[in-house]
Amino acid sequence: FPEAEVSGFVGRKGSFELEINGELVFSKLETGGFPMEKDVRDALQNTYDGKQVEKWTRNRPPCVIL
Repeated sequence: FPEAEVSGFVGRKGSFELEINGELVFSKLETGGFPMEKDVRDALQNTYDGKQVEKWTRNRPPCVIL
């Protein structure tokens, strides 16, 4: 997506949130894990294709180092 504009900032502790066009589409605080890469790609493709942005909750658990 060469036209994509990406920005980031330090958020709340333990958070990882993704917004597309200002709309929250994923929150680690709500799901307890990180987004699936395929869901991120699909959401970007759908937005690029002019489809409505939808929030998703499928996730993979965070890694734990002992």
